[in-house]
Amino acid sequence: MSKDFQHEDPENWKWGIFYFNRADYRFIVPKRNPVMGWTFNFAHPAGYIFLIIIILLIVFQIASA
Repeated sequence: MSKDFQHEDPENWKWGIFYFNRADYRFIVPKRNPVMGWTFNFAHPAGYIFLIIIILLIVFQIASA
């Protein structure tokens, strides 16, 4: 497996936790510490759509309780 230098570039991590890289075609990427799991590439349009769906699910779950 080759090194992913764009992923490791601190400029692509907003506030150190949000991955934002328009040049990276991936929708889901490993976190800076791979043991912690995966995160979204918030520069990818599908990242925002998925985030909105998650927020809506949470809101509707709270509203129906």
